Amino acid sequence: MTFDRTLKIAPSILSADFADFGREIQAIEAQGADWVHVDVMDGHFVPNLTFGPPAVKAFRQHVKTVMDVHLMIAPVDPYIDAYADAGADILTAHLEAGPHIHRTLQAIRAAGMKAGVALNPGTPASAVEHLLELADLVCVMTVNPGFGGQKFIDMTAKVHALRAMIGDRPVHIEIDGGVDPTTAPALIEAGADVLVAGSAVFRGGSVDQPEVYGANMRAIREAVAKMGAAA
Repeated sequence: MTFDRTLKIAPSILSADFADFGREIQAIEAQGADWVHVDVMDGHFVPNLTFGPPAVKAFRQHVKTVMDVHLMIAPVDPYIDAYADAGADILTAHLEAGPHIHRTLQAIRAAGMKAGVALNPGTPASAVEHLLELADLVCVMTVNPGFGGQKFIDMTAKVHALRAMIGDRPVHIEIDGGVDPTTAPALIEAGADVLVAGSAVFRGGSVDQPEVYGANMRAIREAVAKMGAAA
């Protein structure tokens, strides 16, 4: 993975057809997805239960871009090697999920993956100030994690603060939750470069009508471009 700050859209397959993940992944990539985002939930750290390492390994066979795995689980450390074996390119752990986040990020990198750290809406940007040398990505949650389709919480000020803090370090700022053509532009302008979008990408489409996924992603890109042109 080469680092760049161009806009990347990472559809969350939590909004895909659970009975047809392989074709869903192929469809979003063919329609312009930059990354594929996989939300792992344990029913403990968050009030929902989704995928484990065997499912992620099955997804990997279909992902040709970047598999971006977001762990909403606690504890994280015992499962790092399993997600590395499953083929995650990026593994993101929540700062709130355990007391030793430095150790977690070091272990993720040692296992051969890029290391991400996620912040819940109530956690300030300053919480990652001393982690930036160990992180390849900071994920800003714009909903409280655990469910898709929630109401967006405005974290633009946090993104501004993170972008200033990161400076010229090769660290992505990812936004996860409630991303659509209305919310995306201000977040990108503030300094984010990766947008996780679930229902906003998959809404109205299917593996038999994948062009809808493409249109939905283009709508997000065009809204961002329009704001940039207006600036």
